[in-house]
Amino acid sequence: VQLQASGGGLVQPGGSLRLSCAAAGFNFRLNTLGWYRQAPGKQRDFVANITSGRSTNYADSVKGRFTVARDNVKRTMSLQMNNLKPEDTAVYYCQTEYRYRIYWGQGTLVTVSS
Repeated sequence: VQLQASGGGLVQPGGSLRLSCAAAGFNFRLNTLGWYRQAPGKQRDFVANITSGRSTNYADSVKGRFTVARDNVKRTMSLQMNNLKPEDTAVYYCQTEYRYRIYWGQGTLVTVSS
C-alpha cells in the first residue's frame, strides 16, 4: 500500500489550498479514505473521510470550509480547503485501512500565515 500526499504550501488566512493523495497497492474503490493533520507539538487529529459509497464525515472545526472527494478512476483523493485559518497549520496526512492495518502517506505541510 502506498499513499502520496501533495499540494501543501504557504497561504494567507482566508485563502484556499487543494491537497491530493495518490494511492496504489489496494482495491482503491472499496476503501474508506481519510485525511488527518498534526500541528506542531500536538497529536494527530481526524479531519475528514470519504467512504466507498462517497459518504463523507468532517471534524467540526472544518465543516463548511473543507470538502473531501475521490476519483476512483485516477485512484486519488482530494481535500479542498477554503477560508483557511492559522489554526489549520499542520502536516496533513492521508490514511486508509487495508487488511486490518492502518497506512499513512508521508504528509504535506500546510502553513496559514500572513
